[in-house]
Amino acid sequence: MSVTGAPDSGATAGERLAMDSRRDPRFTLLFRAAKLVAPSGEYLCILRDASVSGVRAQLFHALPPHQHFVLEMPNGDRHAIEAVWEHDGYAGFRFAQPIDLARLIGDSGPYPKRPVRLAVDVPVTVAGLGEPASAMIRNFSQHGMRIDCTARFAIDQRVRIASELLPELNGRVRWRKDNAYGLVLDRTFRFEELAQLVWALHTIGGAEAEGRPAQNGEQIT
Repeated sequence: MSVTGAPDSGATAGERLAMDSRRDPRFTLLFRAAKLVAPSGEYLCILRDASVSGVRAQLFHALPPHQHFVLEMPNGDRHAIEAVWEHDGYAGFRFAQPIDLARLIGDSGPYPKRPVRLAVDVPVTVAGLGEPASAMIRNFSQHGMRIDCTARFAIDQRVRIASELLPELNGRVRWRKDNAYGLVLDRTFRFEELAQLVWALHTIGGAEAEGRPAQNGEQIT
């Protein structure tokens, strides 16, 4: 990790002025996956640099229309943050209170790091050996998902997941607890692909909750 001494070349003049005026040293994180938790849902991002007072994140879609978020790290650490600016695929956030920068950069914590999981509520049908059954996807990662379903599937059983909102997916049952199942998918979503997919799911869900039709660009192909 290195201290960034020069403002980002892709920032606007105002953002460069703001970065120049910061007294807190900023550290380049290079590539630190995290998620933004907001009232409208959870969203993937990549942290690019940070100080004890703020962080710059790379986004893969428009910043959700909220002022306040919670930044959740893969190790379970959570930080209240406030959106300050957004420009050209990046956004700047201010921490609600100073953080332990060494802990953020080192990504240490009480829990082991695991792939970022994003909470969703997506109705699907799941088919194994018998008739397709109704289910709900409860979270998504690049490699798998958790579903809730009253139908019975065996450990290691192959299943097919279908929905108008998603491409057809195939996977295998990894674990089961009551009506909850953990599935490992045959395909791996690219980070950017998963970020955009979940953003679209939240966008469509918000449109349906408001009783308005989805706008152009909100359909998932």
